[in-house]
Amino acid sequence: MKPPRKNTSLNDAPSAPWYKKLRWDWTMLALIIPITVTVSLIFPDKGERVADISWSFLLEMVYILPAVLILMGLFAVWVSREVVVRYLGAGSGIKGLLLSMILGALPTGPLYVAFPMGAMLIGKGARIANVMAFLSAWACIKIPQELMEIQFLGWRFAATRLLLTASLIGVMCLFAELIYKRLPEKETGEKKPSLPTQ
Repeated sequence: MKPPRKNTSLNDAPSAPWYKKLRWDWTMLALIIPITVTVSLIFPDKGERVADISWSFLLEMVYILPAVLILMGLFAVWVSREVVVRYLGAGSGIKGLLLSMILGALPTGPLYVAFPMGAMLIGKGARIANVMAFLSAWACIKIPQELMEIQFLGWRFAATRLLLTASLIGVMCLFAELIYKRLPEKETGEKKPSLPTQ
């Protein structure tokens, strides 16, 4: 006789660990607010300074993020997935890395503006190394800053730093891509970005 079949249902499936169910953004906010209030009560002068800086950052985000969202909407509609895959996809090679650095060096603004753009690029099929190069160039290579660097430190200093920075960014991004691909989603608890790919 065949052994009785076990009755398996969805309720018997193992539940995800508690730390994967947390909304870490809201959790961090809930932790930071009471800590900030406590520090402000203990050190009133420091608390006032923290409040001023936080308010200035909030205003900066309010001014910048709407424009970023509009640009992301235009990018999602007007730039097709085929174009992104062709120039920044897995087969783009060194040209894709260089193009990513150039695109990251052109704009100005805080680094957090580049994060949603990087997620959009991944959603449209850009190579991970190219997105990392885009973010790295945004962080440490900017054309207006390079012009100021040449003015105050000289073209030799600026050219040396720029060449070394670009070279190390390329190597770092290729190595980081290898690590990223070896991390399964079930271990990292992170889902790969899935955005509209029009």
